[in-house]
Amino acid sequence: MFGSLTWLTRILGALVLVVVAALISKRQKVDLEKDMLTAVVRAFVQLIAIGYVLEFIFAAEGPLWILLVVAVMVGIAGYTAGQRGQGVPRSLVVATAAVSCGAFFTVGALLLLQVFPYQPRYIIPIAGMIVGNSMVVCGLVMARLRDDIHLQKPLIEAALALGASQRQAMSGQLKRAMRAAMTPIVDSTKTVGLISLPGAMTGMILAGAPVLEAVQVQIIVMYMLIGAAAISGLTAAYLTYRQFFNRAHQLIEIKP
Repeated sequence: MFGSLTWLTRILGALVLVVVAALISKRQKVDLEKDMLTAVVRAFVQLIAIGYVLEFIFAAEGPLWILLVVAVMVGIAGYTAGQRGQGVPRSLVVATAAVSCGAFFTVGALLLLQVFPYQPRYIIPIAGMIVGNSMVVCGLVMARLRDDIHLQKPLIEAALALGASQRQAMSGQLKRAMRAAMTPIVDSTKTVGLISLPGAMTGMILAGAPVLEAVQVQIIVMYMLIGAAAISGLTAAYLTYRQFFNRAHQLIEIKP
């Protein structure tokens, strides 16, 4: 499929592009070359490791392995999104809960509707895409709300003083946070097939699958990612803003 070159030769060929990018960064004094090197090494090690793990799980075909892998994904994603939302009280709990809602609701719906069978080679890759997108959306929502509450504290307190509920006082911030977090995935869905061929479709085509079959799978993937992102984002927004109010419905001190 890829000619006579070995997989290692092909990887080294692609690595040349990273080296060029690192050299440009060094010459322009952007100071990203170390981050690029770290990212490249981590990606290589992590992907090779997960490759062996997935081979074992696919061979075992145990239903409990699916739950274990998805739970690990959700835990790591919750931690990562929680780090982006530092400054939000109980950020790790909020992020993990939001990612879990989006991931398990979406995967559960796909299984109930029989879109995919409950088998490791289907559910684990699908769950990975869902959890990854949910993680990004949650992190963006939490960070945006944290910053907006810090910058607009007098405005929120004024609304509360006039008798507005917590939700009413935060309505503008909640809308902006959700819009900012959802815009990238909505825009990518609008332009899919016109500007880029997404990963799932490209991977199937490279693997030799019929093009129309790859297109059908990609349509399902894009729809489920929007649904999961919306559920996770809304959950993150709802849980995040509530962390900034005490039992007396007063806005607590905000960490910049």
